[in-house]
Amino acid sequence: MSDMIEVQIDSIRVHLMAPHRVVVLKEVNSERYLTIWVGPYEAEAITVALQEVEMVRPLTHDLIKNIFNAFNARITRVEILRLQDDIFYGNIVANAEGREINIDSRPSDAIAIAVRAHVPITVNRSVMDSAGQSPEQDLPETAAPAAPQREAPPPLTEEGNDRLNVFKDFLDKLDIDDADKKDKPDSPTP
Repeated sequence: MSDMIEVQIDSIRVHLMAPHRVVVLKEVNSERYLTIWVGPYEAEAITVALQEVEMVRPLTHDLIKNIFNAFNARITRVEILRLQDDIFYGNIVANAEGREINIDSRPSDAIAIAVRAHVPITVNRSVMDSAGQSPEQDLPETAAPAAPQREAPPPLTEEGNDRLNVFKDFLDKLDIDDADKKDKPDSPTP
């Protein structure tokens, strides 16, 4: 286990333009982070457990934890073992009758179970070294570069000018002052 680093869930983030979620794991006693893409259902299952929301019926990860308990197996930790071809591989470690059992798992499911069982989440040092990030890695060492210079747009062609004139004529015909008066409540006229 010396090759394993304990982490805790820092946050679960949502991609605003797509249904993707990211679990951000923070190394305990360090400022190194590991981000793992997860599905929306797994992210919700983790969030529900973190917030200790009571469900009327057990969710899938609650069911799995209950099965472990029914067979007198105690979940001791979950592990993120390796990263291969941009895929993380996880493991649920349990103890049953004095015997250690390793169960292959997606990291998202293992994390959802770890939160419910209140057990440590660990990451293999080689995974953290290759995929982990520290905030200072993201900061530039020198001052931020100057904003790129924008070039002046090319002059309008006669056709482009004609197209814009249609809008200009339309705007000129609008009586903005009358529109302002219509929007205001009745007021005495001078």
